[in-house]
Amino acid sequence: MTTVYEFELPRGYQDPSGAVHKKGKMRLATAGDELTAARDPRVLNNPSYLTIVLLSKVIIELEGIDTISGNMMEQLYTADLTFLQDMYEKINAVDLPAMHVVCPHCGEEHEVLLIFTREG
Repeated sequence: MTTVYEFELPRGYQDPSGAVHKKGKMRLATAGDELTAARDPRVLNNPSYLTIVLLSKVIIELEGIDTISGNMMEQLYTADLTFLQDMYEKINAVDLPAMHVVCPHCGEEHEVLLIFTREG
């Protein structure tokens, strides 16, 4: 199972010295990441900050940067933040189970998603 994914930012993070950093790695999020991010005082004060806190936890490497922080994430260009949010959602998504079925009337084959619900 892959737990770490490489990426390259569309624009790149520009550090205070002017150097641009584009390549990095993001790991899968854990339940603990989500829970501690939700309890973060910055998130409690402003729920929109959740993305910043989560990304600062799961981005484990950005070329030439020792520590990934919320403050650093705030300095990203909008295109880079959107790219990272999309990546986070894609690598942490749960694929719904599917089943291969054949229609008893026409014989056509289909993939049908299995969605489990709780009744009662």
